[in-house]
Amino acid sequence: MINLLDYNQDALIAWFAERGDKPFRARQTLRWLHRGLVDRVDAMTDLAKSTREALARDAEIRAPAVVRDSTAGDGTRKWLLDVGGANAIEAVYIPEDDRGTLCISSQAGCALDCAFCSTGKQGFNRNLGVAEIVGQLWHANRELLAAGVSAPWVEQGRHPVTNVVMMGMGEPLANFDNVVAAMQLMLDDHAYGLSRRRVTLSTSGIVPAIDRLRDACPVALAVSLHAPDDALRDRLVPINRKYPLKELLAACVRYIEKAPRDFVTFEYVMLDHVNDTPEQALQLVELVREVPCKFNLIPFNPFPDTEFGTSSRNRIVAFQRILQEAGLVATVRKTRGDDIDAACGQLAGKVQDRTKRRPIKVQPVATH
Repeated sequence: MINLLDYNQDALIAWFAERGDKPFRARQTLRWLHRGLVDRVDAMTDLAKSTREALARDAEIRAPAVVRDSTAGDGTRKWLLDVGGANAIEAVYIPEDDRGTLCISSQAGCALDCAFCSTGKQGFNRNLGVAEIVGQLWHANRELLAAGVSAPWVEQGRHPVTNVVMMGMGEPLANFDNVVAAMQLMLDDHAYGLSRRRVTLSTSGIVPAIDRLRDACPVALAVSLHAPDDALRDRLVPINRKYPLKELLAACVRYIEKAPRDFVTFEYVMLDHVNDTPEQALQLVELVREVPCKFNLIPFNPFPDTEFGTSSRNRIVAFQRILQEAGLVATVRKTRGDDIDAACGQLAGKVQDRTKRRPIKVQPVATH
């Protein structure tokens, strides 16, 4: 029995064709699944009775089951979702006045072991399937509608989630095929119909996969930068040892050729006395001089047993000012959902680690 949530339009058309059905049956099914958010085949009332009976026999609609549902004081909502094998992932909904953003996970854990990330400290178990990825969006929309979430676009008949960020647990580009298939559903007018500008993929910098994404499914791109030089980035973001900054920034420039936005967003977690000095800000300005970009400065969100501290407000503002005076757009991300551990870098879920890694210590820089 297949899970219908596992299939994008092309895959579903092929599956229906094997059964002797026309392509429009696949599109009807997609609309019921992702626009109508149905959880039963018999709810697809404009499909022929014989088609519904065949689907009920050979297919199901199955998203990850909810283990825990938490809501923060600021309205941020986090779901812990069971993906089997004693693994659980997290998805986070962030409501704002002009949008509803869902942060989606792509792996159970993460193998890249970035030094400041709670997910990485739990290790890695496996990639998520298409249904487990897009199922987070399907589930969030259903739950929010059931809760009577209020927003102008919902009153106009649109889903509560207007924006998706692939910034949850895992490195999306390490699960390339499944992530792209899931994003194709997010973009498909017969499914969620989101624009490419409203779907953002965040990567730590797997250069060949950035080039593949540019050709396969160019959405808005965010890159976890976090350091102005290779020496520090090697320690904070270990994938940098394989794809150093020069190669990464060149890939970003190539990506912009087909991207829905004319810039790349660089994410930069502010770590106290590690990567937040004025000298490092000036290094950063020189580093990205040839790359159309914006900076998102992210106050570090602590988690148990971390070695890092959060940069003070004064250090963050001073760092931001140097970037802005050099002509760069630099914003400071507002921390959301930290009272339920739903803020950036705090997602941990539950992972049966298969990597057995040893932690790497990062020494603070001297105070200037």
